[in-house]
Amino acid sequence: MKTTVIIPTYNERENLADLVRQILALDIGAHVIVVDDNSPDGTGDLADDLASRDARVSVVHRPAKLGLGTAYIAGFQQALANGADQMVTMDADFSHNPRYIPALVSLTEQHDLGVGSRYVPGGGVKADWGIHRKFLSWGANHFARVMLGLKAHDCTAGFRCYRREVLQSIDLDSIFSNGYSFLIEMLYKCQRTGYSVGETPITFENRHHGSSKISQTEIYKAMYTVLRLAAGRMAFWRRNLQAPPPHPREVDNAPERGL
Repeated sequence: MKTTVIIPTYNERENLADLVRQILALDIGAHVIVVDDNSPDGTGDLADDLASRDARVSVVHRPAKLGLGTAYIAGFQQALANGADQMVTMDADFSHNPRYIPALVSLTEQHDLGVGSRYVPGGGVKADWGIHRKFLSWGANHFARVMLGLKAHDCTAGFRCYRREVLQSIDLDSIFSNGYSFLIEMLYKCQRTGYSVGETPITFENRHHGSSKISQTEIYKAMYTVLRLAAGRMAFWRRNLQAPPPHPREVDNAPERGL
């Protein structure tokens, strides 16, 4: 099974080399795709240098900061073209520790999508978050689970492993959301399509270097995404409830199906 790790980057020069080294040292034969959004700090140049020294590393360059969601899609498309069987997504700042990748990949032996979760037994947050951010993160996940009927406990987690069939069957270009709200919509589409989701506990850590990319605007976008998807879900229910029952003759003529 060929595993590819997709790392979107924007100004992650201080973290990237060590992160890629640790991923390649794992005993899973991983390949790495760096998707760089023209980082002003030279992250893209560093990624090119890493790729020139190791064939297991490749780089997708984008002209500007175009958003997390489209970065993931660019990485998915490249990984699928390269024949990847499993695709891991993770942050570039070590908030997702590479040591969890083998357990995450193993989840796809029983599930279609594996999630590195902060909100299952054994998981947690080891970061200097204030009470406000901890409550906001927990609240956002609870809100998404209730409104969308999601089974995963960590709906906004970006640390995931997708099986190839999942990404081939979902129309990635139809996903409206970008940024971190992309993660919620992607999880929702996977569950609605009938794919199973498994979770493994992780501890979310402080980034090693640099500053967080999460803004207040991203939080509002995520809330809007949940409400938009919930409205579509309710409309689907209403259409099905209002559909007329089948004509008795149609039922009589229906082919018999074995149990």
